Amino acid sequence: MNVSQEPVEYCFENVVKSCVKVSRPVSFKAVLYFLLVFTILITVLGNLLVMITISHFKQLHSPNNVLVLSLANTDFLVGLLVLPFSTMRAVETCWYLGSFFCRLHTSVDMLLCTVSIYHLCFIAIDRYYAVCDPLHYTTKINYKVISLFIALAWIIPGLYSFGIIYSKANDQGLEDVVLTLTCEGACLLLFNKLWALLDPLMFIAPCVVMIGIYAKIFNVAKKQSKILNNREGKTLSEEAYKRRANQKREHKAAKTLGIIMGIFLVCWLPFFLDVAVDVYINFSTPMDISEATGWLGYVNSAFNPLIYAFFYPWFRKALKLIVTGRIFKRGSSNIQLISQ
Repeated sequence: MNVSQEPVEYCFENVVKSCVKVSRPVSFKAVLYFLLVFTILITVLGNLLVMITISHFKQLHSPNNVLVLSLANTDFLVGLLVLPFSTMRAVETCWYLGSFFCRLHTSVDMLLCTVSIYHLCFIAIDRYYAVCDPLHYTTKINYKVISLFIALAWIIPGLYSFGIIYSKANDQGLEDVVLTLTCEGACLLLFNKLWALLDPLMFIAPCVVMIGIYAKIFNVAKKQSKILNNREGKTLSEEAYKRRANQKREHKAAKTLGIIMGIFLVCWLPFFLDVAVDVYINFSTPMDISEATGWLGYVNSAFNPLIYAFFYPWFRKALKLIVTGRIFKRGSSNIQLISQ
């Protein structure tokens, strides 16, 4: 009895050492393309709206919002520079752009992920001073300090990401494995046992710091809320009333950014766990699982603008002004989005 076998598909039919292409129904690929392209559009357009909002409206020009703007710029670049090529790889199961662009894409991918971590860490530090030391906040956190934060958030990850990929430190000692797994149409990122621990540490260490900072912030905010509640009903001076309103805004902002950090952890933790474990199971993690954990991390870049739209009334108001075209009217930059 002859058993008919489906012909094997290759990424490059006329290349001797071509990777085998995973055969998928056209309907499945169409659905996958739709979902991933939709994710790209949300990531690019959502973060672009955040960037336009903070850049255009003068009331939002503050050191803290410059950090948020830089984070949105990072997520925007993820959607623009990383996701389109990752979409092709995820759906087609082949890399058609050559080894040089594979290494460049991997470096940029790792760079932007690490930049996001550092931005969230510096935002946590900013919120710490805003809530826990409000009297000295404006002197300790100014535009000069924020510029330093942003510079560090790009320089350190840049040196790390491009350094590890182009020095090939991540796969030293895995030459035989790399030779076995490498074929035309693959774009692999392997970590030896040392870097399988160090790379997740670059993610986990800042996250532990952020969790500690936000725990302190929420503890202080809780104490301040009790003080504010005890003053309810008492006659307050205009200055005291403004100070109380400002504290409430800072507490809400800290809570929202804490949610952003929590979603960041949920999105990226599976990927870094996969990186840490894969080397110890002889790189046997199925490709679909590796792609899924990677895309779960990418989706984080689409979540942030959605969180702003859900939690921040000023962003929803700005969105209406942008969509209706009122942003192009003279003097629109002076519109008050936040009630004083």
